[in-house]
Amino acid sequence: MSIHIILFKTVLICYLTATVLYLLHVVARKEKPGRLARWVLLAGAIVQLIAFITQFIQVGHTPVTNLHESLSFFAWCLVVFFLFFDLRYRLSVMGAFSSALAVVTMLGSGIAPKTAEPLSPMLNSWWFPVHVSFAFLGNAAFALAFGAGVMYLLQDRMLKSKHFSALYYRLPSLDTLDNINYRALSFGFPLMTLGIITGAAWAESVWGTYWSWDPKETWALMTWFVYAALLHGRMSIGWRGRRAAIFAIIGFFCLVFTFLGVNLLLSGQHTFDALMGKPY
Repeated sequence: MSIHIILFKTVLICYLTATVLYLLHVVARKEKPGRLARWVLLAGAIVQLIAFITQFIQVGHTPVTNLHESLSFFAWCLVVFFLFFDLRYRLSVMGAFSSALAVVTMLGSGIAPKTAEPLSPMLNSWWFPVHVSFAFLGNAAFALAFGAGVMYLLQDRMLKSKHFSALYYRLPSLDTLDNINYRALSFGFPLMTLGIITGAAWAESVWGTYWSWDPKETWALMTWFVYAALLHGRMSIGWRGRRAAIFAIIGFFCLVFTFLGVNLLLSGQHTFDALMGKPY
């Protein structure tokens, strides 16, 4: 068994264990599982960082050139971003969401092909890790905004119907969820913008043009406009609550299609085969 597989399985076990501990904390309302979950999640993130460094040494470039690597890296960014937010909010229910989503993403990564091939020499540039880091961290922030949006709508619906399930008493207040939505958006939008800018600079250095209306570029721009509209609405018009939650969910669905749908369903310069220099 290779070191990469051992590290991958260790990370998956850590994230799965953290999910169980967070759920135990939320359901049983015991403090100890919640505190332990944070440390287990942090341990998993550290092990995954070691795995990335090991793979970088082996292949010589940032490990996000295929679906397996990209899903794994997104899971790590999501966990890191949640741990950063957790320093402020200490919300175990958000931890349960984040760690569970990380588990699902890691399982998808485990199913995806794992062949690591050299990056196309034409694309091997220092712009690559910069662009990827900004883009994936932005995606992770938007995932947290999505989770807060879903929780907001669930709690809002229960309040309006006056039918309160057990979940209602575990969710943060509507104001807290709305604040998390806004804070995640405030971090995610600049990161996404920097990801698009660095991607354009990278494209100009490779193809001689900043923008070619490639399918992924087009969908990334559409997603950017959705989040720009949400941020403008919140800052200038005073959007809050339900409307902001719905926009955060719509934006995340656009983001998922940009991240997965374009690579799997459409052809272009940003597909994984194109990154590896294969015909597409």
